[in-house]
This record gives sequence, structure tokens and C-alpha cells, in this order.
Amino acid sequence: MDMQVAKKKLGLKEKYQVMTRGLDWEPSYQKKEDIYPYASYEGIKIHDWDKWEDPFRLTMDAYWKYQAEKERKLYAIIDAYAQNNGHLNVTDARYINTVKLFLTGVSPLEYMAHRGFAHAGRAFPGAGPRVACLMQSLDEIRHAQTQIHALSNFNKHYNGLHDFRHMHDRVWYLSVPKSFFDDAVTAGPFEFMVAIGFSFEYVLTNLLFVPFVSGAAYNGDMGTMTFGFSAQSDEARHMTLGLEVIKFILEQDPDNLPIVQRWIDKWTWRGYRVLTLVAMMMDYMLPKRTMSWKEAWEVYFEENGGALFKDLARYGITMPKCAETIALEKDHLSHQAWGTFYNYGAAAAFHTWVPEKEEMDWLAAKYPESFDKYYRPRLEFWREQAAKGKRFYNKTLPMLCQTCQIPMLFTEPGDPSKICYREVDYQGSKYHFCSDHCKAIFEHEPEKYVQSWLPVHQIYQGNCFPEGTDPTAEGFDPLAAVLQYYHLEFGRDNLDFEGSEDQKNFDLWRGQATKNG
Repeated sequence: MDMQVAKKKLGLKEKYQVMTRGLDWEPSYQKKEDIYPYASYEGIKIHDWDKWEDPFRLTMDAYWKYQAEKERKLYAIIDAYAQNNGHLNVTDARYINTVKLFLTGVSPLEYMAHRGFAHAGRAFPGAGPRVACLMQSLDEIRHAQTQIHALSNFNKHYNGLHDFRHMHDRVWYLSVPKSFFDDAVTAGPFEFMVAIGFSFEYVLTNLLFVPFVSGAAYNGDMGTMTFGFSAQSDEARHMTLGLEVIKFILEQDPDNLPIVQRWIDKWTWRGYRVLTLVAMMMDYMLPKRTMSWKEAWEVYFEENGGALFKDLARYGITMPKCAETIALEKDHLSHQAWGTFYNYGAAAAFHTWVPEKEEMDWLAAKYPESFDKYYRPRLEFWREQAAKGKRFYNKTLPMLCQTCQIPMLFTEPGDPSKICYREVDYQGSKYHFCSDHCKAIFEHEPEKYVQSWLPVHQIYQGNCFPEGTDPTAEGFDPLAAVLQYYHLEFGRDNLDFEGSEDQKNFDLWRGQATKNG
């Protein structure tokens, strides 16, 4: 009788091949181009989908095991944080405004990334990228859920976090991150992978997550810190996926190079414009600061990103053209953004304020060539006016950039005393831009960007008022109507931080907790 021989256990590489490549099949009664219509219309040429390699070689059984363990740890910490009144352990109520900005501006993007990767996975003919996109799609919806759950504790105690999903689709400054992902998900699958999988995940994610999560930890917010670190472990895999996408496309055909280079140029700039919110948060909104925006950009993009582009140089990829402009703007970006939000604080979903003297000294130390010369005098003037009861709120509506949808607040590269303004005439209409790069993006695809939903235009057209509003009624207040449309309550969710309900309640609760404990 023959003796049974135990089957050899599959190695990691063999197991990955069986559980990914073995899922593919060749269609028999439908043409492949009909099943995957988006695989060719961008002009990208792929000759061998089997050349795709995932360095992690992650299979679904391993994925569920790793993520389940992370979920158990994450929710144990979130529950403990909530039960121990963790919202009172943050440094100052001003910190809560960074949470509001993150929940309304970033968490919905995680959900959009989930949808985008699900669509891209469906569009790719190759089994390898389909599996990778499936896992990242699951990662992204998990990130959205864990962020919402972690931050929901603050919603019990502070204003402005009550209707983040509604606000994301309507509030004027949130059209900036929203338009970024709307632009990406309405592109083809290859451009989406370059936009999100590479430019956002690999080049820009560290500038989004690391400063925010480090700032949360430094300011006593252990719940936010925990979900951030939980997500960041996924980001390592996402960054690798993004880099593999670029290498895979470039290795398949030399004709792919100019297309990919144009996408990298475009999406690096678009992502950088979204990071304006992060720059402002780092320099102005954290009571205890970890590093300046300028330092973060130099570390995570100029050094780390520079090394990455040196690695990609062998494929013919060069540093994005916008890097030179960004280098000139890094001394000014956060100051100009905060000045704009201070002006328009009556229409924001968070509070604004003038930094204290010690904070201005910190900014002067971090920005020795620009802060004292251009921005301290302005801030000190605003403080003096507020002390006289003349706190300034700008009730006009700013011109928006047609591409990035940010108000025209940025200055000319190399001249911080002059607003940067560009325009294009297209089919009888005039379009405005905040930079040469946004203008160039528009000129390449004008049919797409003429459709931009610009909040200021929509307000002027009467499309941002609650149903049944009569703008011709006597005493009509357009700002009040817009805030109602945003689901913001005037004075509770916006205006100045000094004297706000959030400040008063935080001081009261903190005092009671100290007294009782």
C-alpha cells in the first residue's frame, strides 16, 4: 500500500499567486474591451497584466486577521477615552477646531477614496491590481468609520461637528477638498491611481496625517491619535501600492511616460492646494505645536519626496514643475490662509482668533524671513481693533479659482505683496485662477473644469438658500440664509473663539473636573 505523503504547505509567494492570479479568467462570450471599457481610453498601454506585483503579497484571510486585531485595540482605547472624559484632557478648547476641520474636510474624503478604489478595481483587466484596489477600498471605508466614531465623542460636548456630511457638500471652503476627489473619481482608473494612489498617498499623505496625528497626541487627544496611528499602518501599504502603480505603468510601454508625468505634475499641485488647510492648522490652530508647516514640507516633500523622484528618474520621471513655486510659497501659505479664514470667520464651521504674543514669537522664529515683515503687523492690528469692539468680519464673497476652488488669496511667487491672478477666455466666458499651475490644468481639460460647482457663484445665483427662501423680502440677510443652508447656527458654530460657547463650556467643565478630582 502506498504511504500518504503530506502536501507541501504553500509559501507566501505561491499562496499569494493562488489567491489572486487564480481569480482571473478569460471572457468567452463578451469582448474584453466591452467588459473593461475604461482600460484604454486614457491612452495608457498595458501589455502584460501579470507583471503587476504587490510587495506585501497580502491575501484576504491575512487582511481580515490583521484588521480585526487593529479594530479591537482601537475601539478599546476610544471607549476608555470617552468613559474617562478625555475631551477635558486636551490643552485648550481652541484645539477642538482642528478636529472640526478634519471631520468636515478630510473624513468624507476617506469615503470617496473607498468608492474610487472600488471603481478602479472594477475597471482594471488584471487580477493583481483588482485585488490590491479591493483591499485599499476596504481600508478607506474603515478609516472613514473609525474617524467618525472617534470624533463623535467631541460632538457630545462641542458645537460644529453635528452635520459634517451635509456641510462637506455645501460649505464654501470644503469645496476645496471635495473638488479634489470629485476631480479624481471622474478621471479614468489610471489617472485615479496616480492622483490618489501615488500623488496623494505616497507624496502627500505624511503631510496630512503625521502633523495632525502628532498634533493630536501633543495636545492630549488620545482618541484621535489612536485612529491616526491605526490608519497610518495602512498608509504604508497604500504608499507602496501607489509607487508600484507608477513603476508598473512606466515599465509597460515608453508611450506611457508623458501621460504619467503630466498626471504627477497636476496631482502634486492639486494635493498641495488641499494641504493649505493642514498648513493653517499646524501653524495657527494647535495650542501646542509640534513643527511648522515649512519644516514639515521640507522634511516630508523636499527631502523624502526628493529621494523618491531621484529613484523614479531612471524611468524618465522628473520632479513636478510646481515644486519651484511651492518652495517660494512655503514661507507664506499658512499665514495667508489663516488671514482669509479670520476675515470670513462668520461663514466658517469653526472659530477663529488672533494668536497670542508667545505664539507670534514662535511663528517669527519659524518664519524669520516673512512673519515679522508681512504678517505680525496685520495680526496685531486685528487684535487692537477687536479690543476696541471692532472685530472685523468680511461679509463680501471672494473670487474663487476655477480649478482648486480656493479664494484668490495667494500672492505672486516671490512677491508676497501682490495677489496672484490669472485668467482664461473659453467659449465666450472668462475663468479665473490662483496660479499658473491651476491655469495650466484648466487649459488641458477645459470641458471638465467649466463644470466646477463654485460656492460663491452658486450663492449669487440663489442656489445656496433653504427651500422657499425669498431673497426679495424686506430685511433679507443672505449670510443668515446661507448659514441655515449649511446647517450652521450663527454664533454657536462660527465667529470668534473669544467668548464662544465652546470656550466657556470647556473652561467650566475643566474647572469642575479639577475641583472634583
